[in-house]
Amino acid sequence: MARYTGASCRLCRRENKKLFLKGDRCYSDKCAVVRRATVPGQHGKARARKTSEYGLQLRAKQSTRRYYGVLESQFATYYDIASRKPGMAGENLLRILESRIDNIVYRAGFASSRKEARQLVRHNHFTLNGEKVNIPSILLKAGDVVAVANSSKNSDKIKAVVEANSARPTPKWMDVSKDQLTANIIELPNREDIDFDVEEHLIVEYYSK
Repeated sequence: MARYTGASCRLCRRENKKLFLKGDRCYSDKCAVVRRATVPGQHGKARARKTSEYGLQLRAKQSTRRYYGVLESQFATYYDIASRKPGMAGENLLRILESRIDNIVYRAGFASSRKEARQLVRHNHFTLNGEKVNIPSILLKAGDVVAVANSSKNSDKIKAVVEANSARPTPKWMDVSKDQLTANIIELPNREDIDFDVEEHLIVEYYSK
């Protein structure tokens, strides 16, 4: 399945929740979910009907996949990894998604959205433990350090983004230095540390069929 290239706001409307795909726009009254709280499409208003059990499971899976910006095959692979780990598969899955380097860059306030974080990582603007990386899907572990590359620290774009996100709360499971432009992963997050509104047990049920 190819990456989605349509309007990001349509995805939020389809899931009927904010997926925070457009950065600052999602926090303003321009948010599509606020302005047009209907499913996109010609017959969006007519689609209001009771959702089946399978439909709930599908929407939980789709909204989570779209929130983190991963492909269908990637998501299925992450679930397979999560299901093989000790503990609850749903929580393991969310922990894996949170440990992607593009998510870390976003959570640290070095990008306005995960989409922008992926682009910045691909363009070699970040290092992992001192080495340049350009693969947004790299999974991090406790003790890893992500930093803005020395060659990018004077970038007007990155400076503006960091300043704009200065008031954004930093997850307690990472130590972020806005002066040094680094993010140290103290530990991987627990379920209560992840603020995304999803019933992960529905995702487990979806893949258990």
